[in-house]
Amino acid sequence: MGYARLFSRAAVGLAAPLVTVEVHLSGGLPQFQIVGLPETAVRESRERVRGALVNSRFDFPASRITVNLAPADLPKHGGRFDLAIALGILAASGQMRDKQLANIESFAELTLSGELAPIAGVLPAALQSQAANRCVVIAKDNGTEALLINDLRVVTAESLADVVAILEEQTLPSITTSERVLKRHLPCRSALDQIRGQETAKRALAIAAVGGHHLLLVGPPGTGKSLLASALPSLLPPMSRDEALVCAGIRSLCDERVEPEHFTTRPFRSPHHSASAAALIGGGSRPRPGEISRAHNGVLFLDELPEFASRTLDMLREPMETGVVHLSRAAMQVTYPARFQMVAAMNPCSCGYAGDPERECRCSGDQVARYQSRVSGPLLDRIDLAVTVGRVKFSLLAKPPKHDTQFNDLIDGIAVARQRALDRQGCPNAALPGTDLLDCAGLSKDAERLLSRAADSLFLSARSCHRLIRVARTIADIFGEDRIAETHMAEALAYRR
Repeated sequence: MGYARLFSRAAVGLAAPLVTVEVHLSGGLPQFQIVGLPETAVRESRERVRGALVNSRFDFPASRITVNLAPADLPKHGGRFDLAIALGILAASGQMRDKQLANIESFAELTLSGELAPIAGVLPAALQSQAANRCVVIAKDNGTEALLINDLRVVTAESLADVVAILEEQTLPSITTSERVLKRHLPCRSALDQIRGQETAKRALAIAAVGGHHLLLVGPPGTGKSLLASALPSLLPPMSRDEALVCAGIRSLCDERVEPEHFTTRPFRSPHHSASAAALIGGGSRPRPGEISRAHNGVLFLDELPEFASRTLDMLREPMETGVVHLSRAAMQVTYPARFQMVAAMNPCSCGYAGDPERECRCSGDQVARYQSRVSGPLLDRIDLAVTVGRVKFSLLAKPPKHDTQFNDLIDGIAVARQRALDRQGCPNAALPGTDLLDCAGLSKDAERLLSRAADSLFLSARSCHRLIRVARTIADIFGEDRIAETHMAEALAYRR
């Protein structure tokens, strides 16, 4: 008879609850049983573990083997418990010493040959292991992700035999500190250089970059709406390490490789308009992150906005306000961060030329109204900036690009204005809570009177008024002003659709 106790971690959204792996060997007919609410992939680990032990030149015990994954009421998914189960069998059968097992947490899948295969969601699990002050034992292919975390002890190996050899040495590795320096990334340096004209749209783009505001671009096809949207990430400052770790954890859950050289680059997601609600918001029987969570701390670009299903678009309304999305299923409730910056683009009508002075629109007034009504009023009410993107003359398009310091000056100005808001309130202006809005806004009497007249004449909602104040606060930050002047409020009103 033998007993061993190890630790691993499950995956429940970005949480990684601790799972205690208990292995008990007893007399009786040979049998291998796993209990603790395992799903099919976990139950199938019996054959993977058996093959890995035999092919790694270890003995598979001819006894009754019971593996308990505690807590029993937590569903267990995937092959992440394979390595812990195999090490538990070796320790319980006396084939390896168990003195180090209480100080490690292992999560890796085993192949039949005994090699360690990478798993999804290593980064959230490793963060929890660091908080518990335990060493992490993972596959070598997952090592790049784990080494992004400072002050974490990591053991990476290619096979089960290598793991056993390392643990038998009786010395675990010391704390590993990542020495990577967070550098400013300019992933789209030439994006704005390619755009001729569109000065109003560029101005709105800079305001959106400073304050984190949502932006809507409306105009005929071929006027540069998509190019303008793709330029926004190049205007944003790199993420802090804490922000980058959250985004990397989401990518890790989605089984996307985390590249260290792009660790602090803000995400840019552009789903096709045929995307389902589950793909955009997140979902499934085991809720996975959707596009809005993958765009957390970055940009979500929705091209051809009216072509998205109306029901799908309306699901964006709550995350745009709260910055999180709650996915509830019968057996599981998961919360994912979704503090994204939405940039949307649309044509004014089905043919795309309504209001274009140079092209005749083929749509009737009713057709134009039906096309625009595909985007609901409550969703439009949450978009801070709306800009009409017009046609650009070919004479302007034919001019060669200017290679000067204008782009760097714009980047520096945006960084200064954004930092001003962070120093004042600890968050971008778009995320400023309504309870603190009036205290931090610094609204002048003239600006307040202008907003009052506009609210009465345009029948603005309370949300619209608050968003106007936030945009005006951003414009004031760009000019380096402490108070919102009437001119700042007037410009904010000009962007309100």
